[in-house]
Amino acid sequence: MKKIGLLGGSFNPVHNAHLALAQTALNTLSLDEVQLIPAGNPWQKQALVVSGQQRLDMLGLAIANHPSMVINDIEITREGATYTIDTLKALPTNACYYWLLGTDQLANFCTWYKWEDILNHVILVVAQRSSHPFDVPRPLTEKLQQKGKKLITLSFEAMDISSTDIRQRLANHQDVSGLLPQPVLEYIRQHKLYT
Repeated sequence: MKKIGLLGGSFNPVHNAHLALAQTALNTLSLDEVQLIPAGNPWQKQALVVSGQQRLDMLGLAIANHPSMVINDIEITREGATYTIDTLKALPTNACYYWLLGTDQLANFCTWYKWEDILNHVILVVAQRSSHPFDVPRPLTEKLQQKGKKLITLSFEAMDISSTDIRQRLANHQDVSGLLPQPVLEYIRQHKLYT
């Protein structure tokens, strides 16, 4: 059975920490691949200022030299609000899935739509982010114990990079080199995104 990592997010824009997390998961968990799943219409976030196609384009440029990373556009092509549980139910059942998330997402995991059901479909893998404490919500701990499941922690050298910061820097005409892949930066400049 294939072992597949799933990394969801707005990828608005994709940056080097996303790629480093995916690569760390591939190496540490001996995954066959990591699927990057850009959110279509994330219900817990503000409307995105770039199109789904532009985010797909940037992801394609970012992973061009990473054969074990692939794009799954299931949430971009699905209409309506984007819920993780719907995405997981639509995936093929012949693989073992690992959902990759940061400590920031872990902190609010129990606010996700049907979060208890999500645990039936994936193994949660948490990467430490320096800006957020590693704090597992009590309801999640209890539910994992009930299901006989563990939370995997990924030893990940946290990178102080966020899409929000990159967007702000671009809007203020500040340097973002080293924060995201050069082809992605060139695409952003070419299409005058985030200015």
